[in-house]
Amino acid sequence: MNIETLKKEFSARANEEKANHLVGYMRNQFLFYGLQTPERRAIYHNFLKDEKKKKEVDWKLLDQAWDEEQRELQYFACDYLLTMKKYIVFDDLAKIERFVRTKQWWDTIDSLIKIYGYVGLTDNRVDDLMLKWSQDPDFWVRRVAIEHQLLRKKKMNTALLQKIIENNLDSQEFFINKAIGWALRDYSKTNPDWVRNFIELHREHLAKLSIKEGSKYL
Repeated sequence: MNIETLKKEFSARANEEKANHLVGYMRNQFLFYGLQTPERRAIYHNFLKDEKKKKEVDWKLLDQAWDEEQRELQYFACDYLLTMKKYIVFDDLAKIERFVRTKQWWDTIDSLIKIYGYVGLTDNRVDDLMLKWSQDPDFWVRRVAIEHQLLRKKKMNTALLQKIIENNLDSQEFFINKAIGWALRDYSKTNPDWVRNFIELHREHLAKLSIKEGSKYL
């Protein structure tokens, strides 16, 4: 499947009413074909199965998909990367960084974080990268750093989590404060005492939203 075939399949199933709704939902930032997630994924399900057998990422196809106007093509790129995550290495993250820094919104960002988190489980160089990103001027990049250890449970690098969140204390950005809350809430399921102590230690510098989200299961 090439980019033109993919676009043709998407166009054939386009739904103008749903597309207009999605455009509004995403604050008029992106165009849409109007495809629901199951319908969209069904189009390229078999293709991704075949790609997984090849064990090689088609970066040209991903770049082409990312450059398209319709948001479903960026969703395809994210699904492709998640399918092929076992074959992505640290040096590949530099290619994915373009996706992190362009056409940004929570939908793609919260998919791409999973790639960084997965690679970080076996390559400690991701730790240094995420610590650097936690101080990036771009808050979406910082969000990746904050959230990349979601679902780590006992594999959580708490020292790294602490430094990353501390680098984002006193933030006025909703998407940063929400991410901090999610990171704390998720880890509280594994180590509630650590999260409780962290919140108490930094309460004056944590946003109310972060405390509310982080304390949900405490």
